[in-house]
Amino acid sequence: MADTIPPRPRLRLRPNEHRLLLLLGDLIASISAAFLAYYVWHQYSLYNLIAELVAQGVKPERAEALARTIQVVNVPYWFYLLPLGWLLLMVELYEPHTASNWRKTLRGIAIAAFVGIAAYALVFIFNREPTSLPRIAVGAYIIIASFVTLGWRALYIRLYTSTGLQRRVLIVGAGKAGTTLAQVYRGLTPPPFTLVGFVDDDQKKLKKKYEGFPVLGVSRHLLNIVDQYRISDVVVAITREMQGSTFQTILDAQERGVEVTRMPTLYEEITQRVPIHHLESDWLIRSFVDQLRVSLFYELMKRLIDFIGGLAGLGIFAVVFPFAALATLIDSGWPIFYSQDRLGKGGQVFKIYKFRTMRQNAEADGEAKLAAENDPRVTRVGNFLRRTRLDELPQFLNVVRGEMSLVGPRAERPSLVAEFQKQIPFYRARLLVKPGLTGWAQINYGYVASVTETSVKLEYDLYYIKHRSLTMDFTIALRTIGTVLSRKGR
Repeated sequence: MADTIPPRPRLRLRPNEHRLLLLLGDLIASISAAFLAYYVWHQYSLYNLIAELVAQGVKPERAEALARTIQVVNVPYWFYLLPLGWLLLMVELYEPHTASNWRKTLRGIAIAAFVGIAAYALVFIFNREPTSLPRIAVGAYIIIASFVTLGWRALYIRLYTSTGLQRRVLIVGAGKAGTTLAQVYRGLTPPPFTLVGFVDDDQKKLKKKYEGFPVLGVSRHLLNIVDQYRISDVVVAITREMQGSTFQTILDAQERGVEVTRMPTLYEEITQRVPIHHLESDWLIRSFVDQLRVSLFYELMKRLIDFIGGLAGLGIFAVVFPFAALATLIDSGWPIFYSQDRLGKGGQVFKIYKFRTMRQNAEADGEAKLAAENDPRVTRVGNFLRRTRLDELPQFLNVVRGEMSLVGPRAERPSLVAEFQKQIPFYRARLLVKPGLTGWAQINYGYVASVTETSVKLEYDLYYIKHRSLTMDFTIALRTIGTVLSRKGR
């Protein structure tokens, strides 16, 4: 059997290393596209100049020789910034699981190209000197960058899905935590590693399969199993107290070069969520008190960005308001706006403002209800406003006032928070930061209509709170553009 098993991978890339590899590849692709676009631009301008000289009566040979002595292209400074702009537009494709999916890759590159063309068109229309923004240069760059990046990403997908490069993972513990991890793994396409099976000391579980993966033996045979199945990574998914012999065997495996990871760590790695149902009781203290202390610089910069972004958002709101108000009046009458009490950072109550998207008296019984996908209470205009997230424009006022942030967990109603914290562990931890107009959960998950789905959305929120940074905030903001363009707003 051992002869049919692939060798233990020598190259083991973590998600952050995958992101770095993707960034370097995209950088090379974008710079290469700039050189190729310059060549196309130069040749196009040279051809036009030769044609113009010939039209003036100069012989073709003489016209070509004369044209080559003239500098036909004056490169503006912004041309050198195109590769950087392309990398920013590609931000949605820097998650390894997204980047390894052909459909998502094609969609992401198409959106990047569309946004690039739209941004250029907008600048071109309002620029006083359109000749300083040559369409051939920008058009050539976007087309070439799209195809070159697609070629590089095809190579990445081939390498990512190659079994010779993938980690071979063994889970220690076939209980609830271990089987949950296996269940999540089965839902990943393509898989980020090869899950071989389980090790568990419960004799009743031996030779059984959980989520399609076998229990290969007990912990005292761990080293033999590691050698036999060429295991590169061991994941500890034991929630109860671990036996000393099991702990020592895991340490012995680590000394042999096997990487040892805890279940919550790998769960976060492959889902970008926190496994709230598989955490120790002191996890909140360790994660958000002992380990997580964001810098004062981050807090100051975030508030500055929120204030500037809030003012810009209010400007957009002023432009959209007449059209949204008129459409709402024609569709369903008054009122144009609605307000609700929501909980902010530290449980402080504040009022949010939105364009009304539901029919009047949508909660006639006074009970707070979660909005569902295809909610019958949503009006026709309201559905469009929700899909494009235009309904949230009035909340920029809350951002300017400091009650909300541009990026953060969704602001929830006090009655729903009180109910959810009784049923979902760590739910109130989402109040450790300001709520946001957009957030990690909003761009990764849709409508929630049950406690189970709310738990999943909380896992995304806690992942954001634990890993928040200016870079992550910026990434979420840019990915929100893709969400709006694909009309998946919620």
